[in-house]
Amino acid sequence: MDERVRAALSLRSRPARPSALSACVTFGWRALLRIKHVPEQLFDVTAFPIMMTLMFSYLFGGALAGSTDEYIQFFLPGILVATVIMITMYTGVGLNTDITKGVFDRIRSLPVWRPAALVGMMLGDAVRYTVAAVLVICLGLAIGFRPDGGVVGVVLGVLLLLLFAFSLAWVWNILGLVMRTPNAVMGASMMVLFPLTFGSNIYVDPETMPGWLQAAVDVNPISHLVTAVRGLMHDTVTAGQLGWVFLWCAILVAVFAPITMRLYARR
Repeated sequence: MDERVRAALSLRSRPARPSALSACVTFGWRALLRIKHVPEQLFDVTAFPIMMTLMFSYLFGGALAGSTDEYIQFFLPGILVATVIMITMYTGVGLNTDITKGVFDRIRSLPVWRPAALVGMMLGDAVRYTVAAVLVICLGLAIGFRPDGGVVGVVLGVLLLLLFAFSLAWVWNILGLVMRTPNAVMGASMMVLFPLTFGSNIYVDPETMPGWLQAAVDVNPISHLVTAVRGLMHDTVTAGQLGWVFLWCAILVAVFAPITMRLYARR
């Protein structure tokens, strides 16, 4: 009986090995399917950006800029960056969840390109980032945001933000591989993200800060990103501002992607 089964199986043609691109797309689709089964995951890309945009615009806009209309022109590109950057940590959380539930071991046994699971998961998360960005921009337009760069400037700003978010997500992948629980990954990520986002030029002009704090804000990669996105949306961006963002993206990928893949191979 066993010989007949082996003979039958040996005669059947095996499917071709999936390409790296198709494997990444498949894992990206898997990441999106999680939303179908756990729709609560959309909270961070819907309720959170709405709450932050309205709260800071109407509670603090008048005190910080004299009026809500003036503040929203400065603030919306910044809160757009903050919203997307804050939810990048869920890449590491999702990876750690797969590890704790045993899905990680099953994925590693598949005959696919080794980084496909990680890259695909990050591509799937990029869709969530895009949803959050569109929501923030639409809300901003509804309450008075008027970008001087027009549609092109807004689209370029969002694309630059997505590139940086993809690069930053490699950091959270490392945390997802080395920490024991998803809650630990989230807690460690927040300890890094809170100083980076609040110690930047997202909410107020750094010129109002003490000199020592201005120096810290000026070297903050989030500040460079906000400056470039703000410049693209208001048609004031310079090559130097874009260059800083591209440099930070290259550093993040060059440093943290190889470490992630080494940990992934040894896990």
